[in-house]
Amino acid sequence: MLKKLAYWMRLLPLHLLFWVLVWLLYVYFFNYTANNQSFAAWFSASILPITISATYLFSYLLVPKYLIPRRYFLFTLYAMYVFIGSLFLVLIVTFVNFIFISNFNMAKMPVLTRNFVFVLIMVYLVVGVVSFFKLLHFNSTTANRNKELENKLLEGKLLLKQRELHYLKQQIHPHFLFNTLNTIYGFALKNSEETPELILKLSSLLDYILNQIDKPSVALTEEIKYIDAYIGLENVRFRDTLNVSFEKDVQAEMQVPPMLFMAFVENSFKHGSAIDGELRVEISINTTSHKLEFNIGNTVNRNTKVTESHGLGIENSFKRLDVHYPNAYLCEVTEENNWYQVKLEINTQSNE
Repeated sequence: MLKKLAYWMRLLPLHLLFWVLVWLLYVYFFNYTANNQSFAAWFSASILPITISATYLFSYLLVPKYLIPRRYFLFTLYAMYVFIGSLFLVLIVTFVNFIFISNFNMAKMPVLTRNFVFVLIMVYLVVGVVSFFKLLHFNSTTANRNKELENKLLEGKLLLKQRELHYLKQQIHPHFLFNTLNTIYGFALKNSEETPELILKLSSLLDYILNQIDKPSVALTEEIKYIDAYIGLENVRFRDTLNVSFEKDVQAEMQVPPMLFMAFVENSFKHGSAIDGELRVEISINTTSHKLEFNIGNTVNRNTKVTESHGLGIENSFKRLDVHYPNAYLCEVTEENNWYQVKLEINTQSNE
């Protein structure tokens, strides 16, 4: 309540100035071809309260409460009430001025003050102008408010996106560590001499994770080096039972989310099956100026049920693809003749 009172107190001088100008405008027009200037001044002063009442009724009641909410019937009805009331008051004011100021002498009244239509036009010219600016102000305020809401919505979506990406990235740590530590644990149980080498390779991989995972994107060449290091780790684990190839044809350097492809790579080693005593894994990464192709395939036993999702890692990767490349990637998963294949194609140009 106090805020509203302070607001109106700040506007009061502007309103007073505006009505003084309106009064001067009335005096100017009603003095046209008139000899009695004092009559025009008094007549303008007596018409001014009617103008003020009608203006505030329209601009602060009828327009915001009925016209803007599109309650056109009620707006028209109450506008007619106000108009009829204004006409009645104008008639009374005219007769009062005719009786008390001109002393029943019509000749003393300026011509325009006798014309009820002109007087009403003058009154509702002011009402119309003020109501029009009130509508403009409302439209401007609404547009600014909608813009602010839109910006807040976009900021909220961006914040949710950042939080989702942070959550997905945080999931990579335990997922990767669980798989790799299981490998080292198995070698340690066998007292393998290669356990220290595995730990050293793991240390190198963890260094990449700790330094790169919190970045929004990394160079594709860095991601390839990481995949190479991981393949080296698996080569130690599988020894002679692993046949892996990794082809790279990077014609255009680009940025990708860190560890985006690792779930697919890990999946091939974890869920792949040895055929004739050998697990075969084929990986390829090809790029052009606007496209990135990632293909990975591995041998699999037909009796082993293979699905498109093998737990948290694959699900995580698809969620990150949806966030980073919405409607800009295609992923095809096939299984045929003991061969499980994932083909991922990303349109990187649409993400720029």
